[in-house]
Formats: sequence, structure tokens, C-alpha cells
Amino acid sequence: MATAEIVDIGTLITASADVRQGRPHIAGTGVTIHRIVGWYKLGLSPEEIANRIGHLSLAQVHAALAYYHANQATIEADIAAEEAEANS
Repeated sequence: MATAEIVDIGTLITASADVRQGRPHIAGTGVTIHRIVGWYKLGLSPEEIANRIGHLSLAQVHAALAYYHANQATIEADIAAEEAEANS
């Protein structure tokens, strides 16, 4: 009987200064949490987001949303600062 590979969900989200200006993103993809959150706020389901970005798994999308909900104030402040900068 084959054993399924166990994924450590703590490895799905990362941030480093040299990728996406240090913004948290899905490891190995460069897809930022901001991008996932934007689609989520537009009403897309996690399944629709995963389908829209074909190389992401549903687990990766859920990890991004969990990260957002766990760090919502920080992410929202960063999004607001980004929007203010774009509008100035």
C-alpha cells in the first residue's frame, strides 16, 4: 500500500527580500498573498483561484488565505500603503 506524501504546511508560504519586494508569497511560485486576497475579495472561491492560476494547488491557495487571516491587519495595512503609493 502506497503512503501519501505529507506536506508541512509551514513550508507553503515564504518571504524574502529578493522576491516580490519581500512580500509573503506562495513558495516556489512568486504568487503573492496580496494577489490571492484580491481575487478572494472579488468573490472567487479557493477552487476558482486555483483554477485561474493553473500551477497552484488548492492546498497552496488555502495556505495563502490562512496566512492572510492570521496576519490580516498587517496585510491590509500593506495593501493600503501600496494603493496610496500608486495613487500619489
